[in-house]
Amino acid sequence: MSFQTGLSGLNSAARNLDVVGNNVANANVTGFKGSRAQFADVMAASLTGGGSNAVGIGTKVGTIAQDFTQGTISVTNNPLDVAISGNGFFRMTQNGAVSYSRNGEFQINNQGDIVNAQNYNLTGYMADINGTILPSQPVPLRISTADVAPTSTSEFDAVFNLDSRRPAITLPFNANDPATYTNTTASTVFDSLGNPHVIELFFARTATPGQWAIYGTVDNSATPNLTGLPATLNFDTNGQLTTAMPIAGVTMPVTGGAASPLTVQFDFRGSTQFGSDFGVTALSQNGFASGKLAGFNIASDGVIRGRYTNGQTRDLGQIVLSTFVNAQGLNPLGEGQFAETPRSGLAVTGAPETGTLGSLQAAALEAGNVDLTEALVDLITAQRNYQANAQTIKTNDAVMQTLVNLR
Repeated sequence: MSFQTGLSGLNSAARNLDVVGNNVANANVTGFKGSRAQFADVMAASLTGGGSNAVGIGTKVGTIAQDFTQGTISVTNNPLDVAISGNGFFRMTQNGAVSYSRNGEFQINNQGDIVNAQNYNLTGYMADINGTILPSQPVPLRISTADVAPTSTSEFDAVFNLDSRRPAITLPFNANDPATYTNTTASTVFDSLGNPHVIELFFARTATPGQWAIYGTVDNSATPNLTGLPATLNFDTNGQLTTAMPIAGVTMPVTGGAASPLTVQFDFRGSTQFGSDFGVTALSQNGFASGKLAGFNIASDGVIRGRYTNGQTRDLGQIVLSTFVNAQGLNPLGEGQFAETPRSGLAVTGAPETGTLGSLQAAALEAGNVDLTEALVDLITAQRNYQANAQTIKTNDAVMQTLVNLR
């Protein structure tokens, strides 16, 4: 029986060496989670019970426990490298099979899909054509390179100060004659095809105190060609604008196949007439031209936000994370992948930073959680255990030899 005890110790020590050696071999693997052999003693079965003086018959490996503690996060230069800080696994698919991983080394394949080195697809929520993310069943994430459609200008906002010290203008307005207006400002607006058009606004003080005439031209016209302008702006004795805003229904002609006329609402709320120089403090409009994808970034909540050449941003999708009641029950598949099992419980999937799910850090990777120094010490300990069990067998062999040699 003692031979069996020593043999079980050798087998268990050998398994322990395998586990520690595997930890050492994978110490530099991104997202790798180390494991630990857990042992249990073995008792001889008896119909009448073991009794208080029962002697064990060796040991066995009870389980190989995975260590899912957080690994160190290091910064990289790849925006597609993603590290998880906290709970959760990336949800991956390959040929319809779902697996889970902590390895965030991703790339884009020739289809625009976000995949890892083994061609597993990263899953999440996709955005619609308007950039709205609709949480539903996670699907493989794909980076769309389609152009952002243009949006025609419908609102034009400006805040300015008109100099109350300037003399009144009595000459008929002519955009090419600076003597017919007091001040001017300009901005670009966009039609339905994204073509730019330059709007110029001209201000001329009238003979009525606190009143200014505003004229508008588009595309360098010498005469006003914005229907709805000219209009008048009135200010009270404190220099505050009293004309009701916005000025709605201002239209302008456009060419080139775009919808014409272009209708724009002007809003000058906040503008003043003080005894100081003319100045524009705010100027904005809500249209933009079409744009091509120039890059993207991944936020801590997993939202993939595209940046476009027209200065716009749009959500392209959102990475999801999954967590389990018992992560120890996951089945390791190799290549950094784990599979759900009845022991692990069902995956709880959702957006990062919701519930118990952790957050994401882009351009960063989670290193393996193996402490190499500790692993090397464990390796020495496992070696000593193996040698000790071998000594048990050697001793039992010597005892048996003594018995055989009895005369």
